[in-house]
Amino acid sequence: MDSSRHPSNGSSNGTSPSDEQQQRALKDRGELPTHIACIMDGNGRWAQRREKARFRGHHEGVTSVREVTEACAEIGIDYLTLYTFSTENWERPDAEVNALMELLIHTIQEERATLMENNIRLRTIGDLSELPSSCQDALDQTKADTADNDRMTLTLALSYSGRTEIVQAMQALAERVQQGDIQPGDIDESLIDTQLDTAELPDPDLLIRTGGEYRLSNFLLWQCAYTELFITDDYWPDFRREQLYDALRSYQDRDRRFGRVAQAAYEEVPNDA
Repeated sequence: MDSSRHPSNGSSNGTSPSDEQQQRALKDRGELPTHIACIMDGNGRWAQRREKARFRGHHEGVTSVREVTEACAEIGIDYLTLYTFSTENWERPDAEVNALMELLIHTIQEERATLMENNIRLRTIGDLSELPSSCQDALDQTKADTADNDRMTLTLALSYSGRTEIVQAMQALAERVQQGDIQPGDIDESLIDTQLDTAELPDPDLLIRTGGEYRLSNFLLWQCAYTELFITDDYWPDFRREQLYDALRSYQDRDRRFGRVAQAAYEEVPNDA
């Protein structure tokens, strides 16, 4: 599912179409996902291949975040969720974690005006209490400022763990059973959905993972049950508009059956005997 297998939609005279033309062609080509989730992998490897400090890859990755976010808003994606920092990332060297937190604070403050200009609402999922107070303050201010924006919802998964999210949802439901508010038989998928961090979001239609790894890495484990996957060897700092459009074309080429079989498959096959 590498993006290199889905070439860009160039024009017949050899010149590249404009970004606006590509977006219009994608809208005309087929259904677009409502919700895109991204595992932004490969920042460190991108830097190492260029003999730079790993942190330079994270800096360059911010540009990809900005470009992908703006492109999604322009093309009409309603929800974009970015795996920004996992609970496992706390195990990285202190110097890298501290630098990432400083970069996050700076980026949130710098991009606040851009979010407002593009009418994008910012949300977060994960355990924000683990973040430095200055980071929490920057996030809280930006979320408050953008709360009424309705063009697209950008969700940052910060100090996030899919397994922890599910455990906490089960604990909350168990407490409700213990209190007599609900019965065990009342627990179904819809009720579990209400207890997750993503209760206000639809499940992702498309999950994009950069860096070539074929795993979910503890990201949206419940929500991605029927999500289409797009894996690319491109590192996140190299994932920009063109690569996003390749992923969208790949998504449009798929037949999403959600475990069902098309009615035509049940039609009797003619007997040639």
